[in-house]
Amino acid sequence: MAENLLFLTELMGMKVFDLKGRKIGRLRDACLVPRVDPVRVDRYLVGGELTWWTVRFDQVATISLDGIFLRDEQLIPYHEDEFMLRMVRDLLDQQIIDIHGRKVVRVNDVTLERRHEDGHDQLWVLEVDVGVRSIFRRLCQGIVPPKLVRRAMMRIPPNSIRWEFCNIVEPDPQRRLRLNIDMRALEDMHPADLADIVEELSHEDREAVFEAIDSEVAAETLSEVEDPRTQVSILESLEADRAADIVEEMAPDEAADVLAEMEESKSEAILEEMEAEPKTEVEELLEFDEKSAGGMMTSEFVSVPDTATAADAMAAIRLNVDAVDTLTTLFLVDAAGRLTGVLPIGRLVLADPATPLRVLAGDDDTVSVKVSERRDRVTEVVDKYNLMALPVVSDAGILLGAITADDIISVLRQE
Repeated sequence: MAENLLFLTELMGMKVFDLKGRKIGRLRDACLVPRVDPVRVDRYLVGGELTWWTVRFDQVATISLDGIFLRDEQLIPYHEDEFMLRMVRDLLDQQIIDIHGRKVVRVNDVTLERRHEDGHDQLWVLEVDVGVRSIFRRLCQGIVPPKLVRRAMMRIPPNSIRWEFCNIVEPDPQRRLRLNIDMRALEDMHPADLADIVEELSHEDREAVFEAIDSEVAAETLSEVEDPRTQVSILESLEADRAADIVEEMAPDEAADVLAEMEESKSEAILEEMEAEPKTEVEELLEFDEKSAGGMMTSEFVSVPDTATAADAMAAIRLNVDAVDTLTTLFLVDAAGRLTGVLPIGRLVLADPATPLRVLAGDDDTVSVKVSERRDRVTEVVDKYNLMALPVVSDAGILLGAITADDIISVLRQE
């Protein structure tokens, strides 16, 4: 192990000596001042149980496992400083996002690099330790001599995150640790992976993530969060206009599901900030019982006149670019908007452009459910007929929406 490396757990309780080699106390904490330097340890807190003194980095002569030796004894009493990050108090055991591992981990220790600059030793933060090796060091702290601990832990593989990947860490006046995460890295993750991370974060850090990332990414991520209570908590933590930006990017049925779980005053505040078109779609879905087909359906579907051809259908699909990735079925309607047929996309791809859609749809009975149909019955129909999309109609047969297989999976997961 490199001789120029020290660990925060090794520093804690380390003896501090004056110019004559007399012990003046033990190290209680090491501090960064991010506004001055986000990497170099700026202050050391030394003392007993009641009285602590502040040692500046340039008052230290040497630092090693044998102790900290000063070169300047003009110390001042420690006073709370909101711009100071105390690593033991504010960093150890805090959560941090491991972008590369796609998970939230806990900070168990901090690796520091010792550099001899300007005629004295300085410590620079190198990485945060999140693995078993750092847990072993914590367990041995104050019990086993550091040199023996180092020898024993060599057999344990290291697991750490370099400090630059953690970005700047700053405490706020309430002593919450706020991570200024590189949001571009989060936005590049799959929404399902990001949702897993968000579910593990504290309430404050969830809010920080959703405030910072792109609205479309935020919407996709919120849709992937499994627990409806967590979804509600996230939206309620945001200002109404920011929450509205996210809800507008969600599928109307998913947006309605989340808003239906919120207090009426808060959901109304969000709806008030939404643009007219998505607001209308969501409000219409909110009118239905959540345990009915109407409460499960989405208003995002592609329908075409039953008098159209395959070429007309392809043109309609091109007008619905956002739906291409999930589109499995086209719905045929008559001039009054009544459902007359269902066409799997696969048949359309192989058809001659001039082929009438009625011919492609065939004479198969069109399976649909009324908007008031019970949720358990909807699930049975989708399962029985192996449907990817189930049309929902009014009592008069007017096509109102569609229920996808994903909707059914979400319902089953919640139940």
